[in-house]
Amino acid sequence: MNHTQKPNMQQTSPQILVTTALPYANGALHLGHLLEHIQADIWVRFQKMQGRDCLFISGDDAHGTPVMLAAQQRGITSEALSAQMAQEHKVDLEAFHIDFDNYYSTHSPENQALIEMIYQKMKAKGDIETKVIAQAYDPEANLFLPDRYVKGSCPCCKAPDQYGDNCEACGSTYAALGLIEPRSVLSGAKPIAKETEHDFFKLGHYTEFLRQWITEGSHLSEEVRNKLLEWFKEGLHDLDISRDAPYFGFKIPGQDDKYFYVWIDAPIGYMASLQNLSTRRPEVVFNDYWNQASTAKLYHFVGKDIINFHAIFWPAILHSADFRTPSGVFVHGYLTINGQKMSKSRGTFITAQHYLQQLEPEYLRYYFATKLNPKSEDIDLNLTDFQQRVNSDLIGKYVNIASRCASFINKKFANQLTATLLDPELFQQFIDEGDMIAVYYEQREFGKALRAIMDLADKANQRIDAEKPWNLIKDPEHVVRAHAVCSLGLNLFRLLTLYLKPVLPVTAQKVEAFF
Repeated sequence: MNHTQKPNMQQTSPQILVTTALPYANGALHLGHLLEHIQADIWVRFQKMQGRDCLFISGDDAHGTPVMLAAQQRGITSEALSAQMAQEHKVDLEAFHIDFDNYYSTHSPENQALIEMIYQKMKAKGDIETKVIAQAYDPEANLFLPDRYVKGSCPCCKAPDQYGDNCEACGSTYAALGLIEPRSVLSGAKPIAKETEHDFFKLGHYTEFLRQWITEGSHLSEEVRNKLLEWFKEGLHDLDISRDAPYFGFKIPGQDDKYFYVWIDAPIGYMASLQNLSTRRPEVVFNDYWNQASTAKLYHFVGKDIINFHAIFWPAILHSADFRTPSGVFVHGYLTINGQKMSKSRGTFITAQHYLQQLEPEYLRYYFATKLNPKSEDIDLNLTDFQQRVNSDLIGKYVNIASRCASFINKKFANQLTATLLDPELFQQFIDEGDMIAVYYEQREFGKALRAIMDLADKANQRIDAEKPWNLIKDPEHVVRAHAVCSLGLNLFRLLTLYLKPVLPVTAQKVEAFF
């Protein structure tokens, strides 16, 4: 990000496609969602500042039983709810300056055509098997229950009130009907086991391919790689890719009452979003990014709760259907508030809208960036620390430089900076530091980047403090010196703004207009 460098627009620079996980269409965005979107947006903005051909896409995850039930509760269709939520999510994301090239929905004609084509390809390869299974069925609601709609005590550690897929207390996984005293979240009735026919993807066919994909190259961090390899210990199980009616989703071709499971069409939504973008931007060619021979870079930003979907199921499905696999899956941890899980009862479940009613979105962008690194460790939003960090760094260090210098330039020097720099060596130091800051941004070491930037801000403030232009300006003999000090301060402020631009895009815009 050296201001003397020209952007790298050479043809050798690969195309980059970046995605975030698709927010689910049954509720409002909260600060946990924003952690991921802000992280990805900062990285994409940095790539674009480097002159790289980088596309940023996402969309709403529209399908599934929870969306269908939420729509029924509101007395509207599932289609209407998913369209409404997509619009609300879009507004929230734009308010936090998340700048997507395309934000779409999985309930789209492009996604339906893609999933049907991928399904046929998997079938032709012998990767789909139909089996009869017993599933949890709510006899009162007349509905097959997703695992998350069954609750009971964990069969392993006896912890009460656990979901039907895994225990939050001991981490065990089990079948929903394996819970002690299982009950339906919908009706409270005890679910019964009911037989049904489902399509399964033969994940085991891709065991060696996946092991290689996970362990070779730089697709994943070491901690994520080690976590995923645990899946291979007992062998990879077949993946259930179908659901019974009633269900909101795409019907499986040739079957009357079966639908594609939401987790199969959700990641295909990345492909659909790009295909939709290509209809409006002719220079965006679908095959350039998704073809098996593609040289483009494909990066997914996701939370650690959905690693298995993005780094086991998804690469296997892509490989089966003769598409390319991701270049990297960037995994972040959970967001806690004051050291605790977000909780409605404790008042720490903060939605995007609630935050926006109180505070500037760029404050959150900055605070998250100070905490972010390439690891998948949890990040805490400590509200006292948040207040101190914003006041100390953004206002006390960064903005302070401009507010100290600009008023003198405006009042005393007719808005003109000096023709020469007072301290070319210090200015060069700031320029040289830009190369390391760029490396930090590239490696997603945002915390390190911002520490380096604030160290520079300290140096600028120390220099201004030492010179005291507010005193110099009072003495006619030292007015020229005051002009030189304030001009230096504003030149340094300009470089700091350039380095902060991926994190504070709107502030940077205002500074550009001010200059």
